[in-house]
Amino acid sequence: MNDLLGRMSLTEKLGQMTQAERKFISTAGMRDLRIGSVMAGGGEGPAPQSPQVWADLYDSFQRAALETPLGIPMMFGIDAVHGASHVRGATIFPHNVGLGATRDPGLVERIGRVTATEVAATGIDWTYSPCVCVARDDHWGRVYESFGETPENPSAMTSLITGLQGPSLNSSTSILATAKHYVGDGGTTGGDDQGNTAVSEAELRAVHLPPFRAAVQRNVASVMVSYSSWNGAKMHGHRYLLMDVLKGELGFQGFVTTDWDGIEKVDGQFGFTPEDVRTAVNAGIDSFMITEQYANFIGLLRAEVDAGRVPMSRIDDANRRILRKKFELGLFERPFADRGTSSTVGSREHRAIAREAVQKSQVVLKNSGALPLPQAPGKLFVAGKSADNIGLQSGGWTMTWQGGDGPITPGTTVLQGIRNTVAPGTTVTYNRNGDGIDASYRAAIAVIGEKPYAEYEGDREDDLRLDAEDRAVLARLKAAGLPVVTVILSGRPLDITAELPDLSALIAGWLPGTEGQGVADVLFGAVRPTGTLPVSWARNVGQQPINAGDGKSALFPYGFGLTYAPVIPLPDPPQPDSRWNARDTIRAEYFTGQQGTQLEQCTDAGCGKAVGYVSPGDHIDFDSVDFGGTSPNAVTLRIASGASSGNVEFRLDSPTGPVVATAPVSPTGGWESWVDLTVPVAGATGKHRLYLMFTGPGGDFVNVNWVRFA
Repeated sequence: MNDLLGRMSLTEKLGQMTQAERKFISTAGMRDLRIGSVMAGGGEGPAPQSPQVWADLYDSFQRAALETPLGIPMMFGIDAVHGASHVRGATIFPHNVGLGATRDPGLVERIGRVTATEVAATGIDWTYSPCVCVARDDHWGRVYESFGETPENPSAMTSLITGLQGPSLNSSTSILATAKHYVGDGGTTGGDDQGNTAVSEAELRAVHLPPFRAAVQRNVASVMVSYSSWNGAKMHGHRYLLMDVLKGELGFQGFVTTDWDGIEKVDGQFGFTPEDVRTAVNAGIDSFMITEQYANFIGLLRAEVDAGRVPMSRIDDANRRILRKKFELGLFERPFADRGTSSTVGSREHRAIAREAVQKSQVVLKNSGALPLPQAPGKLFVAGKSADNIGLQSGGWTMTWQGGDGPITPGTTVLQGIRNTVAPGTTVTYNRNGDGIDASYRAAIAVIGEKPYAEYEGDREDDLRLDAEDRAVLARLKAAGLPVVTVILSGRPLDITAELPDLSALIAGWLPGTEGQGVADVLFGAVRPTGTLPVSWARNVGQQPINAGDGKSALFPYGFGLTYAPVIPLPDPPQPDSRWNARDTIRAEYFTGQQGTQLEQCTDAGCGKAVGYVSPGDHIDFDSVDFGGTSPNAVTLRIASGASSGNVEFRLDSPTGPVVATAPVSPTGGWESWVDLTVPVAGATGKHRLYLMFTGPGGDFVNVNWVRFA
């Protein structure tokens, strides 16, 4: 690294310190200005936001960087703040406030590993995550990006950094993590985004600094400076906190980066001046996110260096910190996107971890005996705008900066999860507004909450009540005289005090992401609820700010959470011997032999177990299946598929034996969305060992519950 640094011109050093937004720079501009990194803002991805298109974009910029005289590779940054949320089809995890409710750093580390793997599949090697802020006021539009209101939870959840960066950065599935926003952004007066944190240094150190100390101890690669101020002094120019505390006292060895055009925050005015540039660099910032005015920034910084107002030692220190991470990433040896892991994006295994995170994040706030809901046949009524909406349940920073409404990416909605879970014969009626409910239903489930937002767009200055639509839904359900179970999907506690007496049960579901099945798992007792509040739940907006230890009486205090015993599943039936009549229902779990499959419990009543994790090349087989003297003319399979297509081939006597039937499988809407598929059979008579061979283009594609010939 020192050899490279010694050969670099001032142009190359200033370029390494500059990051441009990908929309505003060409590959020629990358080469000419020796730009060291690019980024894509929220929702600024290339259509159709697939891993392949992202990787192509990454490689185009990387080729330009390698065409410079010294061939220094570039880095690419993205806001992957709850999964690879810039990629359609990726696994979207609960936002941080929900992960804080799990109190499970090990789970959060696993989430980091999955996120890194899916992000790396796009070529991108740097994420602006995790936010380790300590959220102290629910007015703030970034509460959901915080793991909680006390420093202990955000500090513990820096385990996400370990997951993102992996055992070694020099791995195809490791990316740089960023601890943000340094420091105190969660403590601004009134929860004002980009506002002023008016606290003593003792309070700043006791409340807001510990998560950054923990992040540094985990060797976090970068730290992003906050837009906010501390007692009126902007963080982007705060030499004491950046140089003396972060780099000196805490011993941070990575590089410090600005937020989006953060240099403009030095004096609070639009644009930046030579003084802004000089102040920010000398304060200790190493990498500058300059979306459009990158050429102007480089020119101003060059003039400051030439005039001696920015010492070359500061420029060299910034470059050394940036280059160290590029070497650790292995970019000089492997500069281009590794597309070998693209099949993992949104995979079955990754979504299972997200579902676990959703289960553990649910906080039961009230239960008057309504939970867990019975799975037995009956009638259930579901209402609310958030019940069948991937966009609303995922929140901001999902596919776009502010998030979206509707099926913005594949996933399982809460309503789909409910339908997957109830017993066959159960009627589940959904009406967004709650119209049509009557006394014939066993219970009503309301899934309500906030619409997506991000950053200052989510600041709520006065009112934290449910919106008018949600209140109207609850009123209609109450009027039917049924038990009302309510799930609030929100980025922060909302004012529910007035409605609470009319609710039989209340769950804080936070923003669960794509795996809404995890919400249903808790509703119906498939798992025991274990989540506890990472923030205090206020009685009314007048209590804000409200935090543990401040003496205020919360509606639900920090750490609160109810539980109940899970529903005990019926025992599996005894396994029969391996002699079958082909006209019997042959349960897939009772195979004689197999290759590559796994058994798993189904979520719907009576389903038992299924053969899952089925990929092309796998098989299951059954000994002594008697087809009789006349071949059956059809075979029916009970299957579920949440991914790509493939085929189930029915072969006799060996994996390469004659094919008597082929069942083409298409996605059914989810891994527990079961359908019966019937296809013709020919040439199956007598007794044979029956093989179900799985073929297709690649990846997990089907679950099989049972097979029956007719």
